[in-house]
Amino acid sequence: MGTKEAVLRFLEYCELDKNLSLRTVKMYGYYLFFFQDWLLKSLNVDDFPVEKIDDNTVRNFRLYLSHQYKNPYKGDLKRQTQSYFLVALRSLFRYLIKQKKAVLAPEMIELGKQRDRHIKYLLPEDLDRLFAVVDTKDTIGLRDRAILEVLFSTGLRVSEMVALNRENINIQMGEFSVIGKGGKARVVFLSKQSKDWLKRYLEARHDPYRALFIRYSGPKPKEGLTDEKLRLSVRSVERLIDKYRKKAGILIRIGPHALRHSFATDLLTHGADLRSVQEMLGHKNIATTQIYTHVTNLRLKEIHERFHSGNK
Repeated sequence: MGTKEAVLRFLEYCELDKNLSLRTVKMYGYYLFFFQDWLLKSLNVDDFPVEKIDDNTVRNFRLYLSHQYKNPYKGDLKRQTQSYFLVALRSLFRYLIKQKKAVLAPEMIELGKQRDRHIKYLLPEDLDRLFAVVDTKDTIGLRDRAILEVLFSTGLRVSEMVALNRENINIQMGEFSVIGKGGKARVVFLSKQSKDWLKRYLEARHDPYRALFIRYSGPKPKEGLTDEKLRLSVRSVERLIDKYRKKAGILIRIGPHALRHSFATDLLTHGADLRSVQEMLGHKNIATTQIYTHVTNLRLKEIHERFHSGNK
């Protein structure tokens, strides 16, 4: 079987048989098509038997990712990002083995040891500055403030937030359900502040569009312009956060995920247990939630200062 056919069959399997989200299938496609293009260009062929891909092929691909390839926007690939390509390859070969194809064993593709992640989060004073710089005199400002408040209050991934429709939100109850990674549903909660700002934003809107957050620039509403085309994009949210970050004088570069990290940090700092935070974040494994070791470290410091004899 050719590599091109193998990749296409695997993506069809992910969508139809495994019922993965279109976003997940798209990401698998990105990583595998990238590998496919690299493979065919490096061999100068139109296609290549997937059964002939061996551990040496994968090793050369890893060397290319590590030493040669540069993302046109972000430069060198981080080790974590490199691993995503290898995870996709392992999934492809696992599928092909189920199809009785004599391919490289997925276990032969080692991901390598990952370094501890250093997460970006905002301290309470930085959050206050970020929220305060938003000019809420018009609808756009009300929208932007509501976005910041909702992200910090719920811990939503930005992709989850922009997919919300107005009917999904019960402001009075202050909670709603969201479908996260892997099609897993979870409940998230709105703080008093986020409810107030979201209510102010929705009251300022006089349009029939379903999306919770819509754009106000670009093509104007007209015949043929659908709800989805007016929905605010992930990239737009990233840009507006960067704009307010600069305006607030916050030096570290942050994106929407920094507010998710700040949400988890805030809960843990005020005494929430790790399991509860795991559920609210929608993490499948508790190990993922344990990246918030900076909070644990603060508590360890308090214990050290309180009980170590050298501090008496």
